[in-house]
This record gives sequence, C-alpha cells and structure tokens, in this order.
Amino acid sequence: MRIEADPWALEEAARARGFRMICGCDEAGAGPLAGPVYAGAVILPFGLTLPYLNDSKQVSPKRREVLFDQIQAQAVAWAVAWASPEEIDKTDILSARMLAMQRAIDGLTPPADYALIDGNRDRGRHCAIAAEHETVVRGDSRSASIAAASILAKVSRDRYMEAMAEKYPQYQFDRHKGYGTRLHYELLDAYGPSPIHRRSFLKRWEASRGG
Repeated sequence: MRIEADPWALEEAARARGFRMICGCDEAGAGPLAGPVYAGAVILPFGLTLPYLNDSKQVSPKRREVLFDQIQAQAVAWAVAWASPEEIDKTDILSARMLAMQRAIDGLTPPADYALIDGNRDRGRHCAIAAEHETVVRGDSRSASIAAASILAKVSRDRYMEAMAEKYPQYQFDRHKGYGTRLHYELLDAYGPSPIHRRSFLKRWEASRGG
C-alpha cells in the first residue's frame, strides 16, 4: 500500500485556512512491554516528493533508514521526543503518547502554527495536545508530513532499542524491539524485568507467575 494519491491534500486545506508552518506528528512504540514511546514532528517544504515515503510500518527497514536521513536533510524543521517507561507507568500509555507528541511539536525550530496528528485521539487522562491541531485517522498513509514523522519516530525508537540490546544483551531487544513476542516473554521468564520495562504492561505476566 502506498501513500494516497494526493499526500498534500490535508496540508493544502490547512494552508487555505491561513496556516503556513504545518507539521505532521506521529508516535511509535505504544504497544511494547519495554522502552519509551517515541514521537516525531516534521515540517516539510510544501509539495516535496520523497520516493517510498509512507507509513513507517509499510516501509522496509533499509528504506526507513534512507528516508530518515532524507527527511532530516530536507525538512524545514524536525524534532524527535519521547516519554519514558517511568512516565508511562505513572500515567497511562495514551497520556504518554500525547506527552511525547507535544514534546516533539514543541521541539520544532522554527515552530509549527498547526499540527496534523495521526489517529483519532488528542488527549489522555493526564496529557493533551496543546498546539492548534486536527486529528487524522490513518494519517500516516494520507499525509506526507505525518508519514515523515512516523519514519523519524520509528527509526529513532528502533535505534534506541538496539542500543539497549548492547546494554542489556540478555533481553535481545534488537530482535523484538520490546514487543511482546514469544521470545521476549521467554527472556522475561528467565531474567525478570529490566530497568527499561514498563511495569504497568507486565501485570498479566506477573500474575501468571504469581507475582
């Protein structure tokens, strides 16, 4: 599946309403048992064409790496931010997603005056998107800006988990990136949680072990 035929329609509609610095924003890593949730925010030159740009889940790892460098080189502004496992545990994953995305938006220089937010949620119990914005269902396959943000978030988080694989080699984070695979649960059974595990995501696992 490729990004939709007009990947700039949403940005063009925002420009028609008077906005000029329009960013896309997306997150990566909401579901894993370990590691932060990451977010990217990107303002692209209007109409920029990047071959193979799409929702990061639809792009191969090699192409994601190429796009990551292209986006950073050609963007008007870009930023990556995250919410830590501790912040996820203190709040909830939806609030942490909003926190990470707002941090990414706040990190843009020059700043955005409007944000296209992937998904249909813009607030959790503890955090909300404060920037002027709209939510876009399936935004990472409809908007060039959101697709670019999804690439930055995904690649940045994968690189973090690969670094954590070197720090905590017994968990093999480079193989599963913290997601709840069979291998990951087997390693949890063998070694218990690491400092970067989300304890709020391990309640079912702990209950199964009588914890």
